[in-house]
Amino acid sequence: MRQIAPSILSADFLNLGRDIETLNESADLIHLDVMDGCQVPNISFGFSVVEAVSTIARIPMDAHLMIVHPEKWFERFSRLGVSALSFHAEAADNQGDSISDFIQRIKSLGMKAGVAINPDYPVEKILPYVQEADFILVMSVFAGFGGQKFIEATYDRVKAIKSEIDRTGSNCIIEVDGGVGTANI
Repeated sequence: MRQIAPSILSADFLNLGRDIETLNESADLIHLDVMDGCQVPNISFGFSVVEAVSTIARIPMDAHLMIVHPEKWFERFSRLGVSALSFHAEAADNQGDSISDFIQRIKSLGMKAGVAINPDYPVEKILPYVQEADFILVMSVFAGFGGQKFIEATYDRVKAIKSEIDRTGSNCIIEVDGGVGTANI
């Protein structure tokens, strides 16, 4: 089953309410790319935007945290009504934290837990988590900037994760983020 989760980074922020209403009618999820300028080289938006979106979102919100110490904010995203939350494996690795611990903390707050990986993160390192995570977010561009071209090697990375999901009988789903359009969906 394919679902469409447009990022609000593509929205017209002067008309964000109108664009969220469009997503309510035509998308499956609202994707929130939250960047802090430290984990990735750009800043997107903070809690005030997520809160504003939550007041009119009628479809689930999916927050993708590209931030240092994402665990500090899990509870706040839960309180704002986010239903699926992903963090970067690199953020956990860089801090010496446990990916499994982050997954369990997110789930304990009633959200679906996802682990995101950049194109240069070894796909083999994420395979042990397909039985724990609700989804794996495969970046098909490098996190931090919109408008990048889809990296073709993403197909092989998705196949490797799908193979592990099938092998283990996991219910984990694969989410692909970046440069996705009608030519490669």
